[in-house]
Amino acid sequence: MKVLVVGGGGREHALVWKLVQDSSRPTVFCAPGNAGTAEMAENLPLAAEDLEGIQSWAVRERPDLVVVGPEVPLCAGLADRLTAAGLRVFGPNRAAAELEGSKIFSKAVMEAAGVPTARSAVYTDPAAALAGIRAMGLPVVIKADGLAAGKGVAICQSEDEVERAVRECLVEGVFGDAGKRLLAEEYLEGEEASVLAFVDGRQAVLMASAQDHKRIFDGDRGPNTGGMGAYSPAPVMTPDRLETIRREVFDRTLAELRRRGIDYRGVLYAGIMMTDRGPRVLEFNCRFGDPETQVILPRLEGDLIPILNACIDGCLNPDLVRWSPDPCVCVVMAAGGYPGAIRKGDVITGGDAANALPGVVVFHAGTRSEGGRVVTAGGRVLGVTARAADLPQAVRRVYEAVERIRFEGLQFRRDIAGRALKRLRS
Repeated sequence: MKVLVVGGGGREHALVWKLVQDSSRPTVFCAPGNAGTAEMAENLPLAAEDLEGIQSWAVRERPDLVVVGPEVPLCAGLADRLTAAGLRVFGPNRAAAELEGSKIFSKAVMEAAGVPTARSAVYTDPAAALAGIRAMGLPVVIKADGLAAGKGVAICQSEDEVERAVRECLVEGVFGDAGKRLLAEEYLEGEEASVLAFVDGRQAVLMASAQDHKRIFDGDRGPNTGGMGAYSPAPVMTPDRLETIRREVFDRTLAELRRRGIDYRGVLYAGIMMTDRGPRVLEFNCRFGDPETQVILPRLEGDLIPILNACIDGCLNPDLVRWSPDPCVCVVMAAGGYPGAIRKGDVITGGDAANALPGVVVFHAGTRSEGGRVVTAGGRVLGVTARAADLPQAVRRVYEAVERIRFEGLQFRRDIAGRALKRLRS
């Protein structure tokens, strides 16, 4: 059996890591992969956004399964192309991926479906946007409509910040076509968590919950990043709350998509804010999260491939999806300067020593092999992950592993899972 994983970050390394353990013993390819995937799969010199190149390779090599990691190729229609060529693809088609590709489309689906979410308004004219947002009140969240590499969201606490966000989107075109329309939302207070689900077109089977850490510095300070760490499960997501979310968020969204003639198969990711009024959806993503995948997949018991195939075939049995009770924690080790201008090419040492610790896996993200050594090649370099019998033990183990790894300019947060540990103590 041959499996192709599209993407080259920590999420894709975690997918490859889980897939190669499958009882079917597949041969796994990764496009483009990284230094970590190269140790267990064959990397291909194809960028995730190279739809033509990936399609040509897949049509020629005929993998039995293609798993698409990032949102950009999904929103660009890679699943449609490969499915039309007779290939089996895990990942939503272009129409379904609009749930992430357009925040305005996503909001319209939620409102039509009765999914609990923030009040919002859509603007294309700067003057109308400023007037409408002033009436909405502060603080307010302003989002570029399309994909903006995680940089199209501004939480505005003052009128000056509102004016800057509106100007960047609608006047200066900082986000290109993604910012030609903007979505203004009420600011929601509460605790945020990630709830992902396997979806087969009609039903959603929830994955283990997770919570990530977006800010670069301890105590949730500093600029937002792609994620500086995560842990699973998230204590804020009790079984009762998860059942409410499955029913009011996932079931309603899938029903509305079907009403619109859209068949969603793949992963559906809901960013949830637990407010004093109950759960509210902040956003939908059309793929596995990063770094959430790094703490979710190590807790998945049994094979992943049968789950993915069942989603493709529209016959997902919830009994296929089983979770270990052991919690999992991931600490992201980032390059110097991240999330701004970053260093590249620094030699990484200590990865083998970290991997030798019980329950630890070092997932690569921004790495490459160079002259027989592993060097930094991106902002988020490694996702050091530990699974243990309880959360305090997992936290101790993951930081023990982190301390064994060295590269110039490295930075990481020292308070990953701190909120959950505080809950346990109280």
